[in-house]
Amino acid sequence: MVTRAESAALTRRALLDAAAELLDLGGPEAVTLREVGARAGVSRGAPYRHFTGKDSLLTTVATESWQRIADRIHALRTDPALSASAKVRGALRTLIGVGRDQPHLYQMLFRRSGHRPEELGEGLDRVRRQLCGPVDDPAADRIRAAGRFHEEFLAVVTGLVGERDTRRYGALLLTSAHGITDMELSGHLDTDALRSTADELIDTLVRMVAGAGEAA
Repeated sequence: MVTRAESAALTRRALLDAAAELLDLGGPEAVTLREVGARAGVSRGAPYRHFTGKDSLLTTVATESWQRIADRIHALRTDPALSASAKVRGALRTLIGVGRDQPHLYQMLFRRSGHRPEELGEGLDRVRRQLCGPVDDPAADRIRAAGRFHEEFLAVVTGLVGERDTRRYGALLLTSAHGITDMELSGHLDTDALRSTADELIDTLVRMVAGAGEAA
């Protein structure tokens, strides 16, 4: 017999899965609590018992996505069979893969803070909420999950360039990956002028960073 807690957990899971599917199909505009409930096959009031609104629901979707990405990069980082370069390439390809397969989710993950009311501000308030926010605060949970991703990614970069240059090259690699993703999605990579692929650019970028790290 399914307990009330187990039933609530199953309903919440169905709502999050339905929201993620609607996000992939039509972007944030396609996600409404009514549509999510209908797609999940639950009562009309069920979404409102689990989430305070659309923003809370999408924030939780983003949090789970950050956790999955961080898990993948952690698996790369702790794989003894992979070289430092292979780990960095794998981490960058993980990000590009999200942009390629789930462009709406990717844009939501990397939009600037403050574009929605539930998102955190900058400065001391952001740090306070990240460190001290309650565990049931969706916005604080999202910040913590994104922070875990950055920690895992920077740890992978450290293995390639050393601790002193981690943040500088980590920022370079991330911004380059974003640019590559945008260029691929817009169709500007596979043109007569550039004739390149995302994988080729990632390989070149990692070789350049690895060489610069060795020369430093």
